[in-house]
Amino acid sequence: MTAYVFPGQGAQFVGMGKELYDFYPEAKKMFEKANEILGFSITDIMFNGSDADLKETNITQPSIFLHSVIACKMMNDGIVPQMAAGHSLGEFSALVAIGALSFEDGLRLVSQRANAMQKACLQNPSGMAVVIGFDDDKVKDICNTIDEIVAPANYNCPGQLAISGSFKGLELASEALKTAGAKRVLMLNVGGAFHSPLMLPAQEELAKAIKKTEFQTPVCPIYQNFTAQPNTNPEIIKTNLIRQLTAPVLWTKTIQNMVTNGATRFVEFGPGEVLQGLIKKICSNVEVGGGN
Repeated sequence: MTAYVFPGQGAQFVGMGKELYDFYPEAKKMFEKANEILGFSITDIMFNGSDADLKETNITQPSIFLHSVIACKMMNDGIVPQMAAGHSLGEFSALVAIGALSFEDGLRLVSQRANAMQKACLQNPSGMAVVIGFDDDKVKDICNTIDEIVAPANYNCPGQLAISGSFKGLELASEALKTAGAKRVLMLNVGGAFHSPLMLPAQEELAKAIKKTEFQTPVCPIYQNFTAQPNTNPEIIKTNLIRQLTAPVLWTKTIQNMVTNGATRFVEFGPGEVLQGLIKKICSNVEVGGGN
């Protein structure tokens, strides 16, 4: 079985999507439509901006979404996947690719999500760190002992877990994790504590937009970040999409469940190859590739 996967924030690079824009007339139309929907030329920033421009959450998220969705539409050779998943933001790309959301509605929601998250970051200065070479359950247990906001955010693959929280919480957790035997704890260059309780204001704002948006039954099950389980029910998809903002991304379990349910080939659509690397670490005997 073939599964499509879509990356999240952090995969962006200057020039992303330019080849699609130049070589596919339909892709060019989709990019131009995006400029119109957003009310500014995101293509100028994607193709010619600086690294700093692309790291702004309200630019990063729609840029990765556009690259991912348009790459999938241009490069999938008409193959209908048997299952799909996206890492964090990538869940929106996946939902558009498998027909649960229209391109236009998906872009609007991603833009609203990014703006809401950026506002939440300004309200609560915070961040994320990645813990390398330590047991997931032990990371969670140590975070629970810290008397500040800090919690697991992304279960990326065995031995790699991102945590989110206040700067003080991250500092205390980092010290405790290193003392307990974690190989490394590295601060990430992100705007705030994504997938943590500090995103609650953004979640409330996004919930209103999602509830007003029409979702369809997708062509195949989506394995959502919040549960790591397959789903095709539009109302449950909406609920899980809202909950995702303050809950951890269960990526390791997601891939394990997809493989258990028959996935033998994973195709990543979007910038970079981050998910391909994570999938090989989670399950080394599956085929992985990019459709970019």
